[in-house]
Amino acid sequence: MKVLAWMTVLNAGLMAGLLFAYSCSVNIGLQTLVDAEYIRAMQSINKAIQNPVFLGCFMGLLLLFPVMAYHAYGEGLSFYYALGAMLIYIAGVFALTMLCNVPLNEQLAKFSTATATAEDISRMRQAFEGPWNRYHLMRTIASILSFAFAILSLINRKF
Repeated sequence: MKVLAWMTVLNAGLMAGLLFAYSCSVNIGLQTLVDAEYIRAMQSINKAIQNPVFLGCFMGLLLLFPVMAYHAYGEGLSFYYALGAMLIYIAGVFALTMLCNVPLNEQLAKFSTATATAEDISRMRQAFEGPWNRYHLMRTIASILSFAFAILSLINRKF
């Protein structure tokens, strides 16, 4: 079970790192693009992120965290940290992504800059960018907290 605990922490760190790096680099770089370029870039990124490596880590934590918590049951603080990591990830990363970011991504995917006016493109960016970035910041913070709790659970384990 030690390997499984380490796999959980590693995957949690990868997710936190991905979301953090996106927040402090990609989002900042995208801000400088004109509206049509921004929309096309986000459409491309949203399509590219749906790959087996990302989805394996993102969805895998839905299995790894409960197993980690189950195996930490009865180990005092380790269990509570594992439980906290799991709940924060499920609510603050997974659910937030599925309920907030994904619907915005789907709305953006249906939008065509080729047939839209400059005003339509500007309105779409305004409707998308602010909310998407706010939800992304929230899930980034949640992911970092979840990772920290997973580390604390591992530190407090009695292997």
